[in-house]
Amino acid sequence: MSRPLILIVEDEAALQKLLAYNLRAADFETMQAYDGEEALTLIAEREPDLVLLDWMLPQLSGIEICRQLRRRSETASMPIIMLTARGEEPDRLRGLDTGADDYITKPFSPAELIARIRAVLRRVRPAFTDQILSFHDLRMDLTAHRVFRRDREIHLSPTEFRLLRHLLENPGRVFSRSALLDRVWGGELDIELRTVDATVRRLRRALNGDDEADLLRTVRAEGYSLDHKFAESAH
Repeated sequence: MSRPLILIVEDEAALQKLLAYNLRAADFETMQAYDGEEALTLIAEREPDLVLLDWMLPQLSGIEICRQLRRRSETASMPIIMLTARGEEPDRLRGLDTGADDYITKPFSPAELIARIRAVLRRVRPAFTDQILSFHDLRMDLTAHRVFRRDREIHLSPTEFRLLRHLLENPGRVFSRSALLDRVWGGELDIELRTVDATVRRLRRALNGDDEADLLRTVRAEGYSLDHKFAESAH
């Protein structure tokens, strides 16, 4: 399974370096921002699986970033853990009321932070801890690297498998072609956006047998998603 991507938003360089080191050692992928504006720019370019957000930041406070992310439909459910030296109960309540999923007071141990991150991801993105991903009548065994629809085994290329896995990890969410290119192909410079369309077409043919609903939804001018409700209404 792809490693969860954590955006670290922290203006203190030494702490930023320490957080990135410990998260990578715990098998997370990281992005780093040193102020609020940079954080919002990075999120627009590549959506992380969780944001580790300092309260006191230059330009935009962590509270304001959290508020903006919760207001936008595409980031409303993005997991957020706030880091702050403000440990009083009113501050904790304000952070949680703004939409943070968890709140950690400085100083903290890296082990506790990683445990809290994993707990939030288990709660909001259970796919990260499962070895079997399932959706409707589709299931993917990550250990055996096999895919089934009901009792029919589906044979996929490595790229098709990675694409389906990403969609299974985020059911119902619409991903643009550029977002899929970044997360599935790794942003390879020589891959064109139309490659995503061609791979989706091949995956759709592989997934959909006779009299089976189409689980892949194409959203015009937006992208693709794995959508059970679409399949029910289209069938």
